[in-house]
Amino acid sequence: MSVSDMFIALQGVLTADQDIREDIRKVVQALEQTAREILTLLQAVHQGTGFQDIPKKCQKAREHFGTVKIQLDSLKTKFPADQYYRFHEHWRFVLQRLVFLAAFVVYLESETLVTREAVAEILGIEADRERGFHLDIEDYLSGVLTLASELSRLAVNSVTAGDYSRPLRISTFINELDSGFRLLNLKNDSLRKRYDGLKYDVKKIEEVVYDLSIRGLNKEATPGVGGEK
Repeated sequence: MSVSDMFIALQGVLTADQDIREDIRKVVQALEQTAREILTLLQAVHQGTGFQDIPKKCQKAREHFGTVKIQLDSLKTKFPADQYYRFHEHWRFVLQRLVFLAAFVVYLESETLVTREAVAEILGIEADRERGFHLDIEDYLSGVLTLASELSRLAVNSVTAGDYSRPLRISTFINELDSGFRLLNLKNDSLRKRYDGLKYDVKKIEEVVYDLSIRGLNKEATPGVGGEK
């Protein structure tokens, strides 16, 4: 084989790889758009009257996750099944965002932490890497950390809306979450930096709860706003 033939063959390999990445990018762009639509829908809970419509917003968000499943099914077909981590970087960020959104919906519905297996089911993908396109553990953890940040914001807005019991429950949840992360030996630099942000979320929520305490409003925290427990 001549040198020219060798490089022509190499160009063929490069072109095929570029085509795969382009196909992946198109699907990821669609996923990002759907994620933005879900986020816009859920952001309404931060508004004054948003707590009253939480069940409807969660139901609507779950309908959007039906679209996510279809888009992820399409994504699975765009690359060889055994090369997940070769192309993982393309969908990593949008998958983390979708984990956060799924976790936020579950929290709003039940005030519990969604499991990785449950998120995988919501997204229509696998939890076990041996079974194909799956939810990487670090992607799951990153999404959960984003949830913590969102809940710290929700705690502040709850007080503005006159819901004094929600920040107390959020505080309990976030502290449990922080305790869970302390059990992990995080060696991923990006994930470890994200975890550092959780400390600020804990502090922010503690300040909200303290403010309620010194104003005596924690004693007024009773069920009633937005279908509270």
